[in-house]
Amino acid sequence: NYPGLANATGPGVISAMRAQAVEFGTRFEAELVHRIDASSRPFKVVTNSSTIETHSIIVATGAESNWLNIPGEYEMRGGGVSSCATCDGAAFNGRDVIVVGGGDAAMEDALVLARTSRSVTVIHRRDEFRASKVLAQRVIEHPSIKIRWNSTLEKITGEVVKAAGDDSAEDDLDAPQQKIVTGAVIKDVTTGEKETIKVDAVFVAIGHTPTTSFLQGIVEFDNEHPGYVKAIERSTRTSVPGIFAAGDVSDAVYRQAITSAGSGAAAALDAERWLSEEGLGNEA
Repeated sequence: NYPGLANATGPGVISAMRAQAVEFGTRFEAELVHRIDASSRPFKVVTNSSTIETHSIIVATGAESNWLNIPGEYEMRGGGVSSCATCDGAAFNGRDVIVVGGGDAAMEDALVLARTSRSVTVIHRRDEFRASKVLAQRVIEHPSIKIRWNSTLEKITGEVVKAAGDDSAEDDLDAPQQKIVTGAVIKDVTTGEKETIKVDAVFVAIGHTPTTSFLQGIVEFDNEHPGYVKAIERSTRTSVPGIFAAGDVSDAVYRQAITSAGSGAAAALDAERWLSEEGLGNEA
């Protein structure tokens, strides 16, 4: 849903964005931020190998998808295992897919996938959903959605295929390969019985964890969404003047590349305005 990028890949878009930023003088430091010292000005960003002083900070560290950590999950990401139905669902048009989870995100993913997939199976470890009643009822009543109550996903099975477009290396062990999803092992938590079913994709919708632990004790967090930074008055400003939050660190609702890009632009404008108001424009 990113305008004008119908045939682009995520890594390609990131590479183009990085190149554009370099053209405008951006310097990239491949370091891990351990903490931020906001007790004095300028701020100090302490990394694994240096300390960077700065007048303003835009936090855009994103949120990590929560995973099941089961066999087959990691190695088949990109081969049928995903945490974003909106991003990847269209690739499984007319095929059988699984959604794991019981919250609003899982319900929304199931409904999105049901528009194009042949069948959607929702796997939930309890006998009722945590989601809102309206969303849950829509999923329960949908003719293309099947629900496996009191069940967990134990394993994702797959097979290795040649990389797309590679017709020259039938026996070449060094040829690019991709493992794709072909099935899943489901366990009934009440009986302990396991069953293997055929599926083409598994969508894990069990929440996200914002990468914001280094901000604990510095900025205020959203009480309704643990781990997410609290934005002030419909802006990217945080509770600490000079620190701004962009993208998924403060967005517990949309979590899309296009909304994060817009948020990043807003944060840059907010930071620039704040620096000017503080008389720090020339030094920043």
